[in-house]
Amino acid sequence: MNNTLKAVLLTSMLPFAANAADGMSPWYVGGGVGINNYEPNCDQKTMKSCGEDDPYAWDVFAGYLLNDHFGIELGYRDLGRAEWVDYSNKLNDVGAKGMNLGVVAFWPFAGDWSLSAEAGAFNYLISNNKQWGTEYYSDSGVAPYVGAGIGYNITDNLKLQAKYRRYENLDEDKWKTLEMESNYWGLELSYRFGSKAKPVAPVIADSDNDGVTDDLDQCPNTPVTYKVDANGCPIYLEVETQLDIEAKFANNSAEVEKSSYGAMTELATYLKQHPNSTVTISGYASNTGKADYNMKLSERRAAGVAEVLINEYGIAPNRVSSKGYGITRPLMEGNSAEANAANRRIEAHVTDIAVTPVLK
Repeated sequence: MNNTLKAVLLTSMLPFAANAADGMSPWYVGGGVGINNYEPNCDQKTMKSCGEDDPYAWDVFAGYLLNDHFGIELGYRDLGRAEWVDYSNKLNDVGAKGMNLGVVAFWPFAGDWSLSAEAGAFNYLISNNKQWGTEYYSDSGVAPYVGAGIGYNITDNLKLQAKYRRYENLDEDKWKTLEMESNYWGLELSYRFGSKAKPVAPVIADSDNDGVTDDLDQCPNTPVTYKVDANGCPIYLEVETQLDIEAKFANNSAEVEKSSYGAMTELATYLKQHPNSTVTISGYASNTGKADYNMKLSERRAAGVAEVLINEYGIAPNRVSSKGYGITRPLMEGNSAEANAANRRIEAHVTDIAVTPVLK
């Protein structure tokens, strides 16, 4: 191929930027086989009859993808041979082969399928083994060609295509004996180098190194030595403290007597000094009378103490709860005066979250 044609083809491709997408290389190689039919061949007036053709053609090539839709190919093609007897009763055995350089365009569709079109130049050597080689002559030239095809990606690397190509002006100009064109149909298999990169899951940072990623961390900047929960927040020690309150009630009454307010003040002071603490007031009864009545009485007495903490001392209602147990948890068995006095009681169970976090 002359240098001018090469320069024109290469220069026309410069606006495209070549890059490898998804880890695949832009380079590929391949080869093809097919059937070629020279024209006019037996239709030429100088032909007396046709002989047995050897129409089998083949080619090898290497290509470079400029992008997903355009590439360039350089290869070698052998278009096979054709035989005929001219009117001088001499056998002609003609064939063309040589290097090609062209541009290929691709249009993907339906997943792994694609259409293609190509155009380029064929730097051919055409030869005639006339009379079984006794009158051999040859000539060279540059012939344009165009083509179209449909392909299927067997894998990311392997592609199978059905091709048609049309060659013009396969002429022998030295003696003006051959003016031919060519139609080619064939299959080609190509291999593209490289491998598609596997998708990488995005890495989410854990800025405070507490083991909970930033998208889930509700307590950022937690010290690395602290144990944290699933939300990335520090875990604090929960300490339960039991305070016995000496609360007095009138007989069959749930109203706290004023004489018991000293113990109530002590409990309220503790709760105010520990703002993260909560308290459960547990009420108990002595083993006299019916159990059901004693259960309800213990519930009313526990609720009465809770109301005093809320209404008289200003403790938030969400920090105070109450529950009655009746005679189910006696400190002293029996119903003696001593046992009744011991069992008729109020207990305060304080749960406090310490300010000291749990360390790893």
